[in-house]
Amino acid sequence: MRLSELGERICILGPSNSGKSTLAEAIARKRDLDVVHLDQLHHLPHTDWKMRPAGEFLALHDEAIARERWVIDGNYSKCFPQRFQRATGIVLLDISTSASLFRYVRRTLFGRGRIGALEGGQDSIKLSMIHHIAVVTPRNRRRYADVYRQIKLPKVSLDSMHAIDACYQDWELERRPRRTG
Repeated sequence: MRLSELGERICILGPSNSGKSTLAEAIARKRDLDVVHLDQLHHLPHTDWKMRPAGEFLALHDEAIARERWVIDGNYSKCFPQRFQRATGIVLLDISTSASLFRYVRRTLFGRGRIGALEGGQDSIKLSMIHHIAVVTPRNRRRYADVYRQIKLPKVSLDSMHAIDACYQDWELERRPRRTG
């Protein structure tokens, strides 16, 4: 499927540390879309990933999806109904749990200035996040796959790092913006 077939309001779903934020930024640059990282809306800036009050997050989410052109990365399944009602396309990243764990450790240790990071936050390896990726995420992956199958929108499923890399190449996306000057 061509990237343009996903329309101007694209949702990127998938397990933690699957590359959703990086893909969202690349698509946003290519298609001139607003990019929304739901983790940044769900957590307070300048904290160690402290959650916002639920009502505040929901208001920020709904404000973001009211825009005309966007790409949103993140899950937060309680907000799926209103997000999918506005969406024009879906991308599901479905990489393995071991790949997610590897990416988490790598980005935490070496990901200074990483895409999708919490403003003013400091990433560190947390046992709770390892538990989330290793125990909670496998259940979520099945749920996201079920949601994906039921959605009647243009959609793409990428089930490996190789498939994600091929998608970047096919859609002529860059993971990082080119430096100028």
